[in-house]
Amino acid sequence: MLDEAEFKKVLMVVAHPDDIDFGAAGTVARLTEAGAEVAYCLVTDGDAGGFDRAVDNGGMAALRRTEQTAAAKCVGVSDLRFLGYQDGAVEQTLGLRRDIARVIRQVRPDLVITSTPERNYARISPSHPDHRAVGGATLDAVYPDARNPYAFTELLTDEGLEAWTVREVWLTGGMTPDHYVDVTSTVDRKIAALRAHESQTSHIPDLDGMIRGMLSGHAAAAGLPEGSYAEAFQRVITA
Repeated sequence: MLDEAEFKKVLMVVAHPDDIDFGAAGTVARLTEAGAEVAYCLVTDGDAGGFDRAVDNGGMAALRRTEQTAAAKCVGVSDLRFLGYQDGAVEQTLGLRRDIARVIRQVRPDLVITSTPERNYARISPSHPDHRAVGGATLDAVYPDARNPYAFTELLTDEGLEAWTVREVWLTGGMTPDHYVDVTSTVDRKIAALRAHESQTSHIPDLDGMIRGMLSGHAAAAGLPEGSYAEAFQRVITA
């Protein structure tokens, strides 16, 4: 198990723009402040989300890519990769595993953060089918695909991407978190990142209060002092 200071490269793999920011933007800000290189892999453009249907037919996808780019800047990230899968129709296929394994071999991260592949029966929002499909495909891409030179051999023979072993995976949105990151110092940057997703968050009357309430609950579960905020993960050792 690595200490957080040892993470030099980190890859976030999620289904939609804003998934990172709801689940882990405070942690991302801490990592970038500590000098880690963080890359985002967005499986879809989020074109099925939002409330302004006047920007359908491609407009929503472009808008959400722009919002995610602005949100990433709030927490010190400039490396964003969009895979272009259809929002709302992601399946845990071999093709998706290959595409995520490709990004893992390109980025060569110590840590991957993704969504849990399990359904959350206590809180339904993390259980979007796209979230579960991306979480499962990412875990399969971490083990065994990215580390196995004989998996998706075209990644090596055609693209020159050597096998890579990810040391840890952290899962967001699960019912059994076992690792908490104190984000008290970066909560304002997390909320700024969420506000950048205007098409998704502008309708929330008290976004600040909602996020701080959720994070204070995680902090209490972690045993942090009153007034602290934390993000919650399930830690999976994969090396």
